[in-house]
Amino acid sequence: MSAPKKLYIKTYGCQMNVYDSERMAETLGGQGYVETKTPDDADMILLNTCHIREKAAEKVYSELGRFKGLKAEKPDLKIGVAGCVAQAEGEEIMRRQPLVDLVVGPQSYHRLPEMEAKAGAGEKVLDTDFPEEDKFEKLKRRAKAKRGPTAFLTVQEGCDKFCAFCVVPYTRGAEVSRPADRILREAEDLVERGVREITLLGQNVNAYHGAGPNGDMTLAQLIWELDKVDGLERIRFTTSHPNDMMDDLIEAHGTCAKLMPYLHLPVQAGSDKILKRMNRSHTAESYIRLIERIRAARPDILISGDFIVGFPEETEEDFQATLDLVEEVKYGTAYSFKYSTRPGTPAAERAQVDPKEADDRLQRLQALLTRQQREVQDSMVGRELGVLFEKKGRFPGQMVGKSDYLHAVHVADCDAEIGDLRRVRIVSSGANSLAGELIT
Repeated sequence: MSAPKKLYIKTYGCQMNVYDSERMAETLGGQGYVETKTPDDADMILLNTCHIREKAAEKVYSELGRFKGLKAEKPDLKIGVAGCVAQAEGEEIMRRQPLVDLVVGPQSYHRLPEMEAKAGAGEKVLDTDFPEEDKFEKLKRRAKAKRGPTAFLTVQEGCDKFCAFCVVPYTRGAEVSRPADRILREAEDLVERGVREITLLGQNVNAYHGAGPNGDMTLAQLIWELDKVDGLERIRFTTSHPNDMMDDLIEAHGTCAKLMPYLHLPVQAGSDKILKRMNRSHTAESYIRLIERIRAARPDILISGDFIVGFPEETEEDFQATLDLVEEVKYGTAYSFKYSTRPGTPAAERAQVDPKEADDRLQRLQALLTRQQREVQDSMVGRELGVLFEKKGRFPGQMVGKSDYLHAVHVADCDAEIGDLRRVRIVSSGANSLAGELIT
């Protein structure tokens, strides 16, 4: 019996890429591959790339350059580039890096077995189409491999919003939602393999409109169907757009016990002028009123957000409007970035803010967000929270899990096992985590 081939996947970027990497590994498992943690002993290397951050393509080319020596030592080694950079760069990747054997876009992962076979026969293979068939239905899972207690599950891909700074509509395509029955089957399969918490993924997840038994379903309707899955204890979703936060989804946050009190709802800026230039299609006021409605439904919900500072034409007055919005909303956690151009997007052609000014604004915003995050964490001390334990800690007898609010929680002298959902009393708050004790 021949030894299995080894697959090394390096994943960049969002949770959806993490999910895609898992599925690619599973479908290549059917071709005799097992995963390895190092590229040095791999028979195939896949870089699953992200195009959101600055100079993403150049970083991929730099990473590929590190494999030249390895390719020279192992001529049969196959190297592939997947993900959004693959979609955006296509043939340019093979032209600039001849060591690359295959390039596959995010919508074509189900074709990997055929691509791998062609690459094994010496062909250079490129597939960046947007095929009509459902890639998720074609991607077959390995038989009942054991999973950890948490998992991502993609329910929607693509975006129709065309924000002026974003490449997603060009690399992931138009909004497409998976049929509800296929999502439910996958969720049941995950639970059978040990998963207790599922995070539903989509570039614009709350725009979900997948086919159901009586017509298209909303995300809230899908969540209520998942609520019926025995053994599934927690449901989360990310990432959302304010314009698609419908009434039934707000209501679900107040009435569905399995839907966790955490919502990532990016606003990007607090200036209406900048929001309009971003093509966000909402105002600062409408966002704040939406947050009020969500908190009325679930008063203890933790709100997370995204912010871009130094967007083209942003003035100090515009930036102050962002600070004012943050002060009013009070975020439990947030992600903030300095604007960087993405070739092909409308904002890339506009007058840019001075980099030093953008750096200064980012530092000021992050200082405010960090203070708010710490205040929310400190407010957890003394509370009893549900904690889903995911791994062992650094110290003997210590276990680490996630709270209802997605905070990391460390518990010493803990008799919980991985996958246990236990009540924990929070006793202290650190820089980025909480410490607690089991309630017996």
